[in-house]
Amino acid sequence: MSNEEFRAAMSRLASGVVLVTAREEPLDPDDPQAPSGEDVGMTATAFMSVSLDPPLVLVSLREGSRMDDLLDEQPLWAVSVLSESQRHIAGRFAMKGRVSDRLLFADIPYLRGEATDAPLVGGALATLECRTEQRVSAGDHTLVIGRVLTASLPSADGGPLAYFRGRYRQLG
Repeated sequence: MSNEEFRAAMSRLASGVVLVTAREEPLDPDDPQAPSGEDVGMTATAFMSVSLDPPLVLVSLREGSRMDDLLDEQPLWAVSVLSESQRHIAGRFAMKGRVSDRLLFADIPYLRGEATDAPLVGGALATLECRTEQRVSAGDHTLVIGRVLTASLPSADGGPLAYFRGRYRQLG
């Protein structure tokens, strides 16, 4: 089986789309001249609920990606479940060779999570704040299991954004 055959087979599995976010700490919090921390975000389609008691979720991160490296050091992160009207957000944070995350967040409405200080996208169908419980190496990805600290339903408008056959889709 080739990588292309495997990728084509897995593209037939529809999945939801989320934005995973975290706040990178300042390089030197004691130095007022040091660069301040930065918000980091990435689009993910490999996200799932793991357990109700305790409440756990899992996200799969490409090994060595910026988010993988950040969540190896920063245990607090958040997830915004994107709605069908937020396709532009998913596309923006999925781009390869993209501009800085600071610019990507510039015109997106968000609130800061109380538990994580991570951005929670306005208009998302649901938001979760998490603390990493476990990291598991799996091939060329890292599976990050997080304990859900907070969950909210900021918007009931619209349906979920889905990913199927390599494209963002709407249900219905």
